[in-house]
Amino acid sequence: MSSRPRFALVPLDRLKAHEEIVATDIPPLVTLILGRGVLEDPIWVARDTYTILNGHHRVEALRRLGATHVPAWIVDYHGDDVRLDRWSDGPPIAKTEVEHRAATGRLFPPKTTRHQLAAELPPRPTHLAELMADRRTGRGHGRRSSSAGVAAGRGR
Repeated sequence: MSSRPRFALVPLDRLKAHEEIVATDIPPLVTLILGRGVLEDPIWVARDTYTILNGHHRVEALRRLGATHVPAWIVDYHGDDVRLDRWSDGPPIAKTEVEHRAATGRLFPPKTTRHQLAAELPPRPTHLAELMADRRTGRGHGRRSSSAGVAAGRGR
């Protein structure tokens, strides 16, 4: 049995990648996010390990924009609601291997793993300003989430 995903603004420095990114995909994504000023689709993160399951490119784009937090759905990775597949042919990959790669920094190539959730998660538009450090305190601005916006970086 799985617990329900919860939304949070997660500190960037807490997240652990398990896959490499395609570096040439980042500048256009940075431009898109900056131009819209909103990130509609939160990344997916494993609850206990803070492993990024979906959203490596969005995380890197936000990092380059100077964000300190990332909007995320935090999920019970080992629950029945999260399915792990591959984007291409190859042997099955265990969830424990994904977490091991994140913990050790031995990243899979880009687009190796494909995570799917049993239920579709709603968009949670988050203004870029909410993810940036407050220059006076060094903290993120707020914890509220906008209800309007357009998709930025969906599926990356």
